[in-house]
Parts: sequence; structure tokens; C-alpha cells
Amino acid sequence: MADGIFFWGPVTSKEWCEPNYVQSSYIAEFFNTISNIPCIILALIGLVNALRQRFEKRFSVLHISNIILAIGSMTYHATLRQMQQQGDETPMVWEMLLYIYILYSPDWHYRSTMPTFLFLYGALFAIVHSQIRFGIGFKVHYALLCLLCAPRAYKYYIHTEDTLAKRLAKLYVATLLIGAACWLCDRLFCKQIQGWYFNPQGHAVWHVLMGFNSYFANTFLMYCRAQQREWNPKIKHLFGFFPYVKIQKPKTQ
Repeated sequence: MADGIFFWGPVTSKEWCEPNYVQSSYIAEFFNTISNIPCIILALIGLVNALRQRFEKRFSVLHISNIILAIGSMTYHATLRQMQQQGDETPMVWEMLLYIYILYSPDWHYRSTMPTFLFLYGALFAIVHSQIRFGIGFKVHYALLCLLCAPRAYKYYIHTEDTLAKRLAKLYVATLLIGAACWLCDRLFCKQIQGWYFNPQGHAVWHVLMGFNSYFANTFLMYCRAQQREWNPKIKHLFGFFPYVKIQKPKTQ
């Protein structure tokens, strides 16, 4: 922008390895913004399937949370403002709390205790995060929430016999590892990358892979839950590519 005047004002949030306002005068980080669109599309596919087959509401909420997270990420990268960064990071924590609930609630005997605690925890985090910039503390906190999900997710995996369902879990791990590598390279080697003729846009690739990552995770969890409810789940593919869960509920349900 001319004279250093940007459409959204001065940058007040963390920047990534993409030059600002190059592709558009109205979007600070163009590729990091539009790369969230696949996440929204995939979440909509999952939401339609969850509603059409009348899965439990938790899965509709989960897909909607993916959409909210993607929109938050878009506004953050489009503006590079601190408030929008918090609007991206807070839904990340909320989503992980939702994953914790979905993973652990089937074996939780006190049904109201867990959702009440997780709701209060999420609300408290949102209030504190609106006032404090956590920096590395946020990453550590988010990583710990992810680690809490890992043992239960692995338990589901080893108790799943269906080959296509297990492939979803493997795709989840693969997209997570490749995406994390792209994220780290974009973050750690930004100065070198900026000297290249072509910027591979590692953070944007991370967004795309995380969209698929969330979709694979959600679909796998829907399969596992349908198996718990004895809904005879099967993995089918939309357009021969997008996996989804098809169920057959007993007539009494």
C-alpha cells in the first residue's frame, strides 16, 4: 500500500512468511486467508451428512466449530490484527474441548459433570485470552489439549476392525505430520524462503491439510460412535473421493 498505509491499519498480530497486501489491497495475507476455504467446504459436507442421517448433535456442533475456526483464521490472516488473532486462537481451544468431550463422554458416568466443566473452562479461557497475549504459552496449552485426546483416539483405533475406517485414522496422522512440517518450515526458515524465486506458502498448505485433517478426524469419530450405538456404520465415498459414514439405525431408534 502507498506510504505504508494498510486497509486494516497497522499490523498488531503475529505475521507469517507471506508478504502483506501483495495480491490484494484488502487482504493482508492472501494465500493464508483463502487456504481456509477447503476447511469450510469439507466441514459443510460433514455437517450435511451428520444432519441427514441424524447423528447426535455433538457432531453437528463439531462440524460447525470447524467452520467457525476457519472463518476466524480467515479474518486473522486478512487483517493481521490482534483481536482477530484471538478470534482465531480461542475457537481452536473450544474445538479441542469439544473433541475431548466426544472422545471421553461415552465412558463418563456423571453425564453433566464433563460438559459443565469443559464449558466453564472454555468460557474462562476466552475471557482471560481476550485480555492477555499468551504467545508461546498458547501453543503449549493447545499442545497439551491435543495430547489429552491422543490416548483415547488410539484406543478407538486399535478397537476398529474396518479397514476403511482405520485408513481415516492413518490419513489423519499423515496430514497432521505433513502439515506440521510445513508449518515449522514456514516459521523457522522464513528468511531463507523469502529469498527464493517461489514461496511455497507453507502456512497456507498447513491450512489446507488441517481442513482435511479435521474432516478425517470427524468422520472417524462418527464411525466409532455409530459403532458404539450399533448403527451398522460403513465408510462410503462421495464423488469417489470424500469419505463419509453411512449408518443403518435399528427401527427402535
